[in-house]
Amino acid sequence: MVMAAERINSPFLEGNFAPVREEVTAEDLTVAGELPKELNGMYVRTGSNPQFDVIKGYHWFGGDGMLHGVRVKDGQASYRNRFVQTEAYKKENAAGRALWASSLGAPEFDNPHGPGRGNTGNTAMVWHDGRLLALWEGGDPHQIATPGLETVGPYNYCGQLLHAFTAHPKVDNETGEMVFFGYNMMGMDMARGQKAPFLSYSVAAKSGEIVHTTPIELPVGVMMHDFAITSNYSIFMNLPYTFSLERAMKGEQPFAWEPERGAHFGLLKRHAPGEQVRWFDADPCYVFHTLNAFEDGDEVVLDACKMGKVDLGPLDSTTAPKLEAMEGLAKSDSSPRLNRWRFNLATGGVKEEQIDDAVSDFPRVADKLVGKKARYGYTARFARESEMPESDAVIKYDLQTGRNSTHYHGARRYGGEPVFVARESAVREDDGWLVTYVYDANTGGSEFVVIAADALDAKPVARVMLPQRVPYGFHGAWVTSEQLANAR
Repeated sequence: MVMAAERINSPFLEGNFAPVREEVTAEDLTVAGELPKELNGMYVRTGSNPQFDVIKGYHWFGGDGMLHGVRVKDGQASYRNRFVQTEAYKKENAAGRALWASSLGAPEFDNPHGPGRGNTGNTAMVWHDGRLLALWEGGDPHQIATPGLETVGPYNYCGQLLHAFTAHPKVDNETGEMVFFGYNMMGMDMARGQKAPFLSYSVAAKSGEIVHTTPIELPVGVMMHDFAITSNYSIFMNLPYTFSLERAMKGEQPFAWEPERGAHFGLLKRHAPGEQVRWFDADPCYVFHTLNAFEDGDEVVLDACKMGKVDLGPLDSTTAPKLEAMEGLAKSDSSPRLNRWRFNLATGGVKEEQIDDAVSDFPRVADKLVGKKARYGYTARFARESEMPESDAVIKYDLQTGRNSTHYHGARRYGGEPVFVARESAVREDDGWLVTYVYDANTGGSEFVVIAADALDAKPVARVMLPQRVPYGFHGAWVTSEQLANAR
């Protein structure tokens, strides 16, 4: 079957959500302010960017992955952007047109090219064992060469990776281990035609070898986008946004919000078998992203951006998502707000409190403090005046004193996830910078912005003028100069 092209009207194809098609390389970029001499490395962020006009349905999460990178060295900056060349990207590139809907709906069983686009590498980045990986939670990571951002190809740990790979692995700076999981919403290994765990969990050693893999039993398939770690535990979130293959086979929306199932947080010792997971029950909610977790006496503490419910909107392959489906990010009681849970290992009790009522998401801490108690956390605040998920500011949370500060990007200027880069000579936790891309709706241009993490109320330290617009994306990583020099 050949799909007839049709005009797809979607708010996620307009404004700065609209894709860019050209791959650009630019040197010696104009800088407003001054790039710190100690800032030496590369910021790489991925996002959803269809390479061709979409056909049938479109959802923001479903486009091809595109990497945008800024290399900073000796006060100078260069830029390049490249598509993540997944198998689906290469097939569509050869055909010269889209072959699948860019939606998250029911599989296209009558499509001769396969039931779906599959792995896009469009969600997040991680550096581990000398490799930069572009991630998508339904398949293998894609290794990316630095600083050129060429796609090396899928990376399955020499055949050791036996399950999907989350978009949000956690790297323990102390041990060098990377801890990750993969969820299988259908509970089926389609390649082998056999049952598979709804959730699998693994640990990769500092050397890159996968040293532990175990299944974790769940009653149904759920969307588990993120998790968290402490020095000793991994924390899984069995939340009531479920997937049903039966619904999909009937042509219905495969995802459903089922609050009657409640929320369940599972704690498992890092190298323990899955049957030892201990579940803690909480009120129904959804979490896309965790800020961090740590151990405090008998308690394990989790900070994350909590939503009262989630609805990704129409995900079928014949309609575009409604704007109302995402308005909740900025306006409703179900918007994400930073929350804290305390799980008491001695009593089994759960305590929950809201840290802030500001609507924000894309939380980050300093990479070296993942799984450890951190004083500072950072989120992207959603703009009240926008009906779309656009971030007008960065919030810095002082989790010790409760005194928070905000960096406002400016009128009609919107940023993204704030990534912390530590100064090499830092003695304080917040001695460094926050980096992100900012889109200026007043000019239609984009910038790479560097903000002093210990002075959010000040103007940016530097603004690098980029040679083309950078569409809104998802998650990025800072690759240090040492990592670039020792890349595989």
